[in-house]
Amino acid sequence: MNAPQQPSRVRYKIIAVTMMMAFILYLDRICMAEIVKSLSFLSDTGLGKPEIGKILGAFFFSYALMQVPAGWLSDRFGARPMLTLYIVLWSLFTGLTGAVSSFGALLAVRLLCGLAEAGAYPTSMALVRKWIPLEGRARASGMVALGGRIGGTLAPFLTIWLVLTLGSWRLSLWLDAVLGLLIAFIFWRVTRSSPAEHPDINAAELALIGAGERERPLHAKELWRALGACSKNVGLWCNSLCQVLINIGWGFLVTWFPTYLVEVHGVEPLRGGRMLTCILAFGMLGQLAGGYFCDWSTKRFGLRWGRVVPVTTSMFCCAGAYLCCPFVTSTWMLVLCCALVSFFTDLANPATWAFMGDIGGRATAVAGGWGNMWGNIGASLGALLIPTLLKMGGGEGKMFVFFTLAGAFILAGLVVLPMNATRKLVTD
Repeated sequence: MNAPQQPSRVRYKIIAVTMMMAFILYLDRICMAEIVKSLSFLSDTGLGKPEIGKILGAFFFSYALMQVPAGWLSDRFGARPMLTLYIVLWSLFTGLTGAVSSFGALLAVRLLCGLAEAGAYPTSMALVRKWIPLEGRARASGMVALGGRIGGTLAPFLTIWLVLTLGSWRLSLWLDAVLGLLIAFIFWRVTRSSPAEHPDINAAELALIGAGERERPLHAKELWRALGACSKNVGLWCNSLCQVLINIGWGFLVTWFPTYLVEVHGVEPLRGGRMLTCILAFGMLGQLAGGYFCDWSTKRFGLRWGRVVPVTTSMFCCAGAYLCCPFVTSTWMLVLCCALVSFFTDLANPATWAFMGDIGGRATAVAGGWGNMWGNIGASLGALLIPTLLKMGGGEGKMFVFFTLAGAFILAGLVVLPMNATRKLVTD
């Protein structure tokens, strides 16, 4: 008898190149925050802090606005062509950023970068759903998110190094653009929108994935039906509200925490940046552990509670870590508490993304865009909330801030309890 055919390993290549996509996504997203501090940028443009703030904020406005439309385009035309196009576009816009100087032009290209990057994560989620069996989707989602975390953590160091080495902020952006175009080429060569289309996959891997017939694309007339289904799905609303609250709590770390270290603990800015890097590195560990935790939880408790338990557990742990922050006197103990927040936030991340893939069906990228849109709104709200809390808290401002952030995580852990991954979006 012939030995059973061993499954090919094409699905692992798909996840690997999607991680590369997430890496360049965050590198191109965060690099401008460092570039606007450079002497070469300031001398070339002559812009002040108000204009720079608007340029940096423009990206996130268009990024949130385009989540659902970009997700639908991927559901309509396929993940492979659309995500390749998105990578090409944001790479070109990144390069174009390095070719302009005026406030209006810089504002416009950052808006365009946000529009182009909006489809990245919703589309990658659709790829994970089609290429990875149910029992491994959370781990795959965690790996893709890990690629983004690595890019975001390395972006400040790589950007500063490139600007200093090349002597120009423009050249560093052009180099990022070239790298993005190279990744777009690799992504196009390696991926296919569905397993059945890939020439290198064998029957054993198709059976392992559980790939059936090709799904009908989500046509334009069905988009409104999909949006209606999103607005009526209780579980998706629970997931979306959870993302709002998570990003209010986690967003403090990447927005106001460095300033808090300087103003309250007297830490030098460069040292504070290193501390933040340590905190975010814990998040990388959380992404890896969270995928295994969620897949184990799903196997142990079933799909309904398997997606809920990791999120609720992680949120309560985040809240506990923040509640300790006002009472620690050591700066490194404060950093440890915030590192735990970073770890447990990312421990929950694979479960939140896997849930949207579970319920989405033919509208998976639309569902992912819906949830990610609300999450980014939460990040914006958090950045605006902290100064207000400090003023309201008076002399006890720091306690007021940390208690509010802990409360956001507690609510996030509670609001996901009705979330049910077995109740799919009804789009037909």
